[in-house]
Amino acid sequence: MGNRGRLHDPAGRIVRRVVPGYRAWVTCRLEFRGRHRRVMAPGRYTELFFLDEATALAAGHRPCGECRRADFRRFRVAWLRGNPECGVGPDAPVSAIDRELERERLGAKGPAPAHSARPTSLPDGVLVAGPGPNEALLVWRGRLVPWSPTGYGAPQAWPSGEDALVLTPRSTVAAIAAGYAPEVHPTALTPPGGS
Repeated sequence: MGNRGRLHDPAGRIVRRVVPGYRAWVTCRLEFRGRHRRVMAPGRYTELFFLDEATALAAGHRPCGECRRADFRRFRVAWLRGNPECGVGPDAPVSAIDRELERERLGAKGPAPAHSARPTSLPDGVLVAGPGPNEALLVWRGRLVPWSPTGYGAPQAWPSGEDALVLTPRSTVAAIAAGYAPEVHPTALTPPGGS
């Protein structure tokens, strides 16, 4: 489950995609210490539900420091190791990482430009844009598996030598390459008709 602030109105309608100044886009466990929430409660943050962590990371989120403490620590270490050029020191607060992620999500004047790369050069757990409109593919175990809200499909081949538009933020790709292994939906492990 993701959190990026209050995106809904009192009637439960999504009225915005971004809350200005809200940087800590986190992903939380669905169950934690018996807590229960009313979804889209008035005046509270909007619960966002993702297929898996790889999807949440591609959307610009990071692990929560409370309910996913161990994952948060692993992500922080890998993010710092993978992004030395950002100038975020090992003792810096997590808000420094959140600022960098926000910069990648929003850029100076709107969404930051996405980058391209050969899918074969990307680590497992990164999402790229597919060849068709509104398609996304997960790089996983040497394959590209089509994403959907309910799971992953059968692996697809990518045209040899062609780059793909990378959906996962650049600094998160670097964190994954530096050792952070995101959780993926079970269908990525054994797609339909696959082994």
